[in-house]
Amino acid sequence: MKQMKLQEFYKNKRVLITGHTGFKGAWMCMVLKSLGANVYGYAMEPPTSPSLYELCGLRDEVKSSTADIRDLNRLRMDFNSFRPEIVIHMAAQPIVRESYRDPVYTYEVNVMGTVHLMECVRNCPSVRSVVNVTTDKVYLNREWERGYTEEDELNGFDPYSNSKSCSELVTSCYKNSFLGGNTGKTEEGREVRISTCRAGNVIGGGDFAADRIIPDCLRAIETGKELVVRNPSSIRPYQHVLEPVVVYLELAMEQWDNAALAGSYNIGPKDQDCWTTAELVTTYYEEWEKLTGQHIHWEERHDGGPHEANLLKLDCRKLCENLCWKPVWNVRTALRKIAEWNCDYLAGENMRAVTQRQIDEYLSL
Repeated sequence: MKQMKLQEFYKNKRVLITGHTGFKGAWMCMVLKSLGANVYGYAMEPPTSPSLYELCGLRDEVKSSTADIRDLNRLRMDFNSFRPEIVIHMAAQPIVRESYRDPVYTYEVNVMGTVHLMECVRNCPSVRSVVNVTTDKVYLNREWERGYTEEDELNGFDPYSNSKSCSELVTSCYKNSFLGGNTGKTEEGREVRISTCRAGNVIGGGDFAADRIIPDCLRAIETGKELVVRNPSSIRPYQHVLEPVVVYLELAMEQWDNAALAGSYNIGPKDQDCWTTAELVTTYYEEWEKLTGQHIHWEERHDGGPHEANLLKLDCRKLCENLCWKPVWNVRTALRKIAEWNCDYLAGENMRAVTQRQIDEYLSL
C-alpha cells in the first residue's frame, strides 16, 4: 500500500538531493529512481573509494553538480536551473572523530551549508517540501535510560553533534522567519513545508567510511586482520539505512498536503534493537560465518580517542503516530542483509542489482 502511494507521488517529481554521492545519499538516489522521480544531485565527489555511488553506476544515472555546499552562488544557480519541488538535505561532514580533527570545516559544512540550503529554498518558489537530515546526536546527552524526545534540549557535545544541533536551529529560524512557520504558508501565499529528521545509527551495505563499525568489520575481513573495537559497551539505536531513507521520502510526501505534519522527527529502532557495539559485531560475524563458513575474531582495545557518548536511545512515538510508521527490518535482519551485500561485493557481483534487490524486498514489506 505505502509502496504504491510512494510510486504515485514521486513519479516525475523533481527532487534535489544534497550529499547524494555519500553512502546514505546513494541509497536515496536508488530508491527515488525506482519510484520514477526526476532526481538532481548536488555534492562533492564520493567521500570514499570504493563508493556505493560508483558501484551502482549512479554517475551516469543522476543529473548532478560536483560542487561544495559552502558555495552559495553555485547552489543558487542549480536551484534556479532545476526548479526542485522537493529538497532532501544530506550534505554533511558526518564523522565524529573527523570533527575533532577539523572543527572549522565541520561547522562550515554542517552549519553554513544549512544556511545556504535554506536561503536557496527561501528564494526558489518551486520548492514545496523540504527535509533536513541531521542526527540522533543533536541532543544534550545525559546518558539517560529513556529515549530522547523531540522536545529535549539540543546541545551536542562534540563538534559534529553540536554543528548538527546548530543546523536544526538554522532550519527552525528560516522556517519561522521566512517560510510560514507552522502554518506552512508565507505571507505572500506560498506553501512550503519543512521538517528535520534525527536518525539513529545507520548501517547498510555500501558503507566504506572510516571510523564506522560495520565498514571496520568488512575491512578486517578483507585484510585478514583482527578487528579492534574501541567501545564495545556503547549502546546505540542501530537501523538499516533503508529505514530512515524511506521515512524521509514518506515525510516529504505526507507534509506536501498537510502542513501540520511538518516538524522534527526521531527515527530509530525499537528498544530491543538498541544494541551494544559488542552485540552488533558478534551478530554480524555470526551472519558472515553462516554465509561463508569463515569464523572471525575481534578484540576490545580503547585507543585513547576523544569523548563519545556511551548510551543513546530515541523515543520515536511522534513518528509512529503521525506517519503510522514502524520499523520493517530489526537489527538482526539488517545485519543479515549487510552480510549478504558484503559477501556479494567481495565476490565481484553486480552491486547495482544487489542493491536494487534489497530495495525491492524492503519496499514490498
